[in-house]
Amino acid sequence: MIGLEKDGGLWRVTLNRPQKANSLTRAMLARIEEIALEAEAARAAALVLTGTGKVFSAGADLEEAHDGLATDGVWERVSGTLARLPALTVAALNGTLAGGAFGMVLACDLRLAVPGARFFYPAIKLGFLPQPSDPARLAALVGPARAKLLLMGNTRLSAEEALAFGLIDRIVVPEALEATVADLAAPALAADPQVRARIKAMCEGRSF
Repeated sequence: MIGLEKDGGLWRVTLNRPQKANSLTRAMLARIEEIALEAEAARAAALVLTGTGKVFSAGADLEEAHDGLATDGVWERVSGTLARLPALTVAALNGTLAGGAFGMVLACDLRLAVPGARFFYPAIKLGFLPQPSDPARLAALVGPARAKLLLMGNTRLSAEEALAFGLIDRIVVPEALEATVADLAAPALAADPQVRARIKAMCEGRSF
């Protein structure tokens, strides 16, 4: 249910459970964490997260969510591992992003989305807290008030609104998504690994 393709230093991770709106199970999350750790060890230059079908991810698998997945620490481990990668990380959102799937997307360096994508994080409606790092990462992108609009107001955003807020960086038609990712990743793939890692650290205000 998690696909992995490697093209030199470019790693593509695909959520492949379209019949369930790419909802995430513990096993899927564990596999994403494993891949991210492998990418770090292999010094991958770029890692792309995408999905199949019309939804990037509906969040936690409902059955497993009722069994405790919604509050499991695996979500935070996945987003933390992705955030620490010295590679360029890109979320290429093939469709709607919801709930717990926000964490891994917020942890990426860049976010692209197709025009029909929708964005919502219904934790407050479901009676759960967001993942620990999500509110701060979200607020860093869109500002505290708009973060509260999503997390406390349970507001749904269109792709156009998400772009205006700063939640995503570009809207890309589906047929151009793969090519756009390749263009964005090309400089990182060609760069000296130390230079690439240092630039990322500088952009994030941390020492290398």
